[in-house]
Amino acid sequence: MVELSVVDLMIAATLVLLLALLSLRLQSNISQQLIIASIRTAVQLTLIGLVLKVLFANASLGWVMLLSIVMLLVAGREVMARQERRFTGWWGYAVGTFSMFLSSFAVTVFALVVILGEDPWYTPQYAIPLLGMLLGNTMNGIAIAMDRLTHTAWEQRGIIEARLMLGERWDEAISEYKRQAIRSGMIPIINAMAAAGIVSLPGMMTGQILAGAPPVEAVKYQILIMFLISAGTGLGTLAAVSIGSRHLFDERQRLCLDRLRQP
Repeated sequence: MVELSVVDLMIAATLVLLLALLSLRLQSNISQQLIIASIRTAVQLTLIGLVLKVLFANASLGWVMLLSIVMLLVAGREVMARQERRFTGWWGYAVGTFSMFLSSFAVTVFALVVILGEDPWYTPQYAIPLLGMLLGNTMNGIAIAMDRLTHTAWEQRGIIEARLMLGERWDEAISEYKRQAIRSGMIPIINAMAAAGIVSLPGMMTGQILAGAPPVEAVKYQILIMFLISAGTGLGTLAAVSIGSRHLFDERQRLCLDRLRQP
């Protein structure tokens, strides 16, 4: 494997800097966001690299669980931040976080215990990367689905209330918009699976090949990851949309849009 130096990374960073300068010249208003995101990427990945170095050397279930919970809480915040009309109060944070806990943690433990069979099952070398990839993709799916659900409920409130007045139950009145939200949340992973190996080489497979792993073994791991991500994203999206759509109505089955934050 070719080792990268700090100079190599700085050369790559100049490309981002050039893009930021071009955006500034075109007045696209993304140059500052691009620079901040790049700095966050470098700092966060450097820190997690140092943490993983220590964690790999001192593997214990307690430390793995602690890091996993921190990753989950941060992912929950990102889900909430990406919604234009998120739920007010703790619901805005809890729906996405709880859904990711149900889906990503369950799928990760299943993969570690049943498929990989590593001893111990919580070996950080496998547990943390698996959970990280699942959380990252599930986070995107849930954020897109919840944003679509709440936005559509607001835009179509007249139709939903009319259906309620005609005698439909809350789940019947919003069923069409639930399906649309779930479909929106699943589109990114479906597109990624459909294009894998033809249009693009997925990140994990590319990283393993660059690190010197046999291509066939890298492909096997990538197929495993894609299947796990699709399952985690699907389960998380279903859970979030189900919980979120129910919270849009009160116990008397009235549409409660006052539970949504104004953009």
